[in-house]
Amino acid sequence: MAQGASLAKRENIPELSVLRAIAIIGVLTVHSTSVPSSTGMIESNWFFLYNFANIFLKFGTTTFIFLSSFVLFYNYYNRPFTKELVFKFYQRRLLYIIIPYIVFTLFYYFIKLYGAASIPPFNEMISDIFAKLMRGNAHAHLYFVFISVQFYLMFPIFLWILKKFPKLTLGLIVFGIAAQWSFFLINKFVLTEPVQARGSWSLSYFSYYFLGAYLGIYWDKCKHWLVICKKNLSKSRVAGWIVLAIVWLTAGLTHVYIWHQMRLKLNNYNTTFIDIVWNLHALTTAVVLLMISFLIYRHAAGFITRFFVRLGELSFGIYLFHPFVLLIYRKFPPETGNVLAHHAWYAGSFVAALAISWVVVSLTARLFPQHWILFGNIPNSRKKQAQANKQSSRGIEA
Repeated sequence: MAQGASLAKRENIPELSVLRAIAIIGVLTVHSTSVPSSTGMIESNWFFLYNFANIFLKFGTTTFIFLSSFVLFYNYYNRPFTKELVFKFYQRRLLYIIIPYIVFTLFYYFIKLYGAASIPPFNEMISDIFAKLMRGNAHAHLYFVFISVQFYLMFPIFLWILKKFPKLTLGLIVFGIAAQWSFFLINKFVLTEPVQARGSWSLSYFSYYFLGAYLGIYWDKCKHWLVICKKNLSKSRVAGWIVLAIVWLTAGLTHVYIWHQMRLKLNNYNTTFIDIVWNLHALTTAVVLLMISFLIYRHAAGFITRFFVRLGELSFGIYLFHPFVLLIYRKFPPETGNVLAHHAWYAGSFVAALAISWVVVSLTARLFPQHWILFGNIPNSRKKQAQANKQSSRGIEA
């Protein structure tokens, strides 16, 4: 792309807030079903349902990575690559991503320290906190922010290369898959000491990152294939949508079946085969959910659209805060032996994680101008809704 491209912002895509909402619903579902699908309900007749929710909806992290990359390349690729651009990029990530990450690393570290048998010496504590910041493991969910920071560090480099050699953009999807699988295979078959916690390293997500990069750069062309509307109907596109749906459902249901068998100790599978199925499941899910997001935004009832849009805007804060809700909630399990109460309790964990986190993040954003320290950049709901109403009257040209 020419270096003299306009600095004007590209057209807003409000449907992406719907995609964020679906992704956070996936995260909350997986986390709220983690106990019943692994131990709590493994002997229940309804175990298959818990396992289905836990595995089929396990698309939150990969979809967020895809979406983050899409937004970055959609917004930045057509701009001149300057020092000011790079500075502002890192400034925003420092303020709205890294600072909340540090705050919640400290928050979860001291929450766990409160319940520990003893408090380590100050020097050991500082060293431990620093190590957890560098690994993203102060709490299980923070690895996502940790790998996001890795991507942010690399983004200006990738952006500069792709702008300097624009023909490389045509092979982004292939490159992402090849880089990710090279890492997987080298780690499994070549390294004498394999990388531990593979999922905490960005190379494990390159296929999603570069799928998002490709669609972000070529969105004006790709949207005709991905936005389902009367204007875009053609035999080839309908056939493509059907094939995508079949591959998505096949990969997703196969992934569910694999974990159903393994959790019940009925079968075991090669880890590379599991990775292939999961990678295909997650890649196709990101694209399918993007398509569904456009359908919801354009055709759902107004209150449903507003719900999804606002949930998407609050999603980062909800992601950071909801594990604390679950930590407290799980301290009050129902009486043993009451199966119906346990089903209600597990369902309630999802509702509590969503509702309480929503209220806390939303009120913080409304009452405290410096809410970005905790939850990043949260748009003003009234101002955003006015823009969304204006946008919906014309939509994105498809």
